[in-house]
Amino acid sequence: MATAKKAVKKAPKKTTVSKRAAAKVSEESGRTRTSRPYPASSFADALVLGNAVMLHAAGERVRRLTLLEKMGKSAASSATKMMITNSGKYGITVGSYAADYIELTEKGGIAVNPALPERERRKAAFDLAIDGIAPFKLLYEHYQGKRLPERDIIKDFLRDSNVVVPDLDECVDTFIVNVKDLELLRTIGGAETLVSIDQILEELPGADGSVPTQRAQTTQPIPAIVRKIAENPSDVSDWKSVCFYITPIGSEDSEERKHADLFMSSLVQPALEELGLTVVRADQIGEPGMITTQILEYLKRSRLAIADLSYLNPNVFYEVALRHALRLPVVQIIRKADRLPFDVNQSRTLIFDTSDIYSLVPKLQTYRAEIANQARKAIDDPESVGNPVSIFYPDFYK
Repeated sequence: MATAKKAVKKAPKKTTVSKRAAAKVSEESGRTRTSRPYPASSFADALVLGNAVMLHAAGERVRRLTLLEKMGKSAASSATKMMITNSGKYGITVGSYAADYIELTEKGGIAVNPALPERERRKAAFDLAIDGIAPFKLLYEHYQGKRLPERDIIKDFLRDSNVVVPDLDECVDTFIVNVKDLELLRTIGGAETLVSIDQILEELPGADGSVPTQRAQTTQPIPAIVRKIAENPSDVSDWKSVCFYITPIGSEDSEERKHADLFMSSLVQPALEELGLTVVRADQIGEPGMITTQILEYLKRSRLAIADLSYLNPNVFYEVALRHALRLPVVQIIRKADRLPFDVNQSRTLIFDTSDIYSLVPKLQTYRAEIANQARKAIDDPESVGNPVSIFYPDFYK
C-alpha cells in the first residue's frame, strides 16, 4: 500500500514537469516568432495603414481607434493587429496595436505624401521596404544588376549569410514581392533582373516635372568578368571562368533575340553556374552580327563555348568552325524545329523541343542537366563530344 501511495504521489510531479516543459517550449517558440528579422507581410500591405493616416488625418498623429473606425477595421481582429505590427516593423508608423495613437515616421510620411515628387516618395519607400530590413538589404546588394535566380538558390545564399532567418520561404517570397512592387524587378534579356534603385530614380520625373529621355535597359547586362578581361586580357585565370555563348542574336524584339534571351537566361546560365562559369554573349562585348577582334579573342580563349545552331545562322556556324579548328571544347544545342546540317551532325547535339510553352517549361530542369553534363564532358575531353575536323581529318593538327 505504501508503495502504491508513493506512485500516486509521484504522478502529479511528472505532470507538473511536463507542463513546465511545454510552457518553456511555447515561450521559446514565441521568442523565435518575435525575433523574426523581417515583417510578416509585403510592404504594400503594410503601407495601407500609412496611407490611411495621410488620408484621414492629413498625416498627423491620430487616435488608433478613430483611425481604425474610419478604415472600417476591427481593432480586435488579428489581421488588424498584424497590419499595425508590420507597419511598425517597416518603419512606416509608430504605435503598437495597443497604443492610444498611431503616427507616421519621417520616411513613412514622405512615402505616402502625394504632394511630394515621385522620386522622393519612391526613395523613401525603398529605404523602408528594402534598405531598412536586414535580409532584404542583403539580398538586394548581392543580386543588384544580376539575374534573379530560383528561390532555392536565394534561400541557400541566406543560409550561408550571417543573418538568422527562421522562415526562408516567407522571407524570399516577401522580398520578391517588395522589389516587384517597387519596380526594381525587370525582364532584361529574357530574365528577371534586379535593377538598381538609382536607375529607377533617374527614370522618374524630376521635381520640376521633367522626364528623362534615357531608355530603361532592355539588353543583357555586361558581366563583371567582361570588364576584367577588357582591363587585363592577358590574365589566363579570367578566361578559365568564361563560357562564350555562340547564338543567333538578331535585332531587338526579333524572334531570334527572344529565343537567344530565353535560352541564355533559362537554360545556359543556370546550367553553367554550378560549374563556376560565367556566360558571355557577343552583344555584351561588341555589336551583334559583327566578327570583331574581341569576339575572335573570346572564341580562341574561352574555356568553353555553347553553340546554339537554331535558325541555322551563318555567323554561328562560322564561329563554331573556328572552335573546331582550334580543337577547343564546344557544346552544340538546337531547337527541335530546325534540321541539323550534315557538316556538324557528327558532333553530339542536344535537341530541345520549344514547340509550345506547355511542353517546354516542365523540361527546363532536364535540359539544364543535359547542358551541364555535356559541358563537363567537353571540358574534360573535347574529343568526347565530337569534332568534325578531328574525325575526318585527324592529321589536320600535325
